[in-house]
Amino acid sequence: MARVNIGIWVVYLSIAGGLTSITADIASAQEQPSAAQIIEALKPKGEPGRATRSLSGHSQSAPDRKFLDSLRNRQARSISIEERTKAVEIAKERPSIDLEITFDYDSDVIGPKAVPTLVNLGSALRSGELKGAVFLLAGHTDAKGGDVYNQTLSERRADAVRRFLVEKFSLASENLVSIGYGKTQLKNAADPYAGENRRVQIVNTEMK
Repeated sequence: MARVNIGIWVVYLSIAGGLTSITADIASAQEQPSAAQIIEALKPKGEPGRATRSLSGHSQSAPDRKFLDSLRNRQARSISIEERTKAVEIAKERPSIDLEITFDYDSDVIGPKAVPTLVNLGSALRSGELKGAVFLLAGHTDAKGGDVYNQTLSERRADAVRRFLVEKFSLASENLVSIGYGKTQLKNAADPYAGENRRVQIVNTEMK
């Protein structure tokens, strides 16, 4: 399963799959936010009466803007450890949201269960409030399995979400930065195998 947090607009993808009950699947689907809720979570919250600017504007520091630009049009596997770490720091200051995206065990193929959530996400990112902004899609796994395995799977799943959004919603690929974090950024460190750690985080790189 996968969830999404938004700060830079990052997306986290599930790496570890497994069997879940039908009841759990239904409950999980009901918990997923609507397109309107995703929009509200990802919108920059500017000060009243003041306009906000996107990645191409001047509201961000020049070094951050240059760094984020350098990640565009790159596959997740080409992003270094140092770049992943820097992206996390930048994302902390941006609006974000966690989304659960389901994958089969050891698979990066988007299945039917994941489609409704991704449709809501695609509709949100294509909306007038968010259109044209640059988002980070960060894939995360739980602690089960080796470091290299989880890292690779998180990258493949982040790239799969990116392709889906580009192909199904005609979003510009250069505005979606996919990054894999494997099991290095656990959401629930107290329970490293918890499903909430298997997620996709969406982060809007636009400043507040």
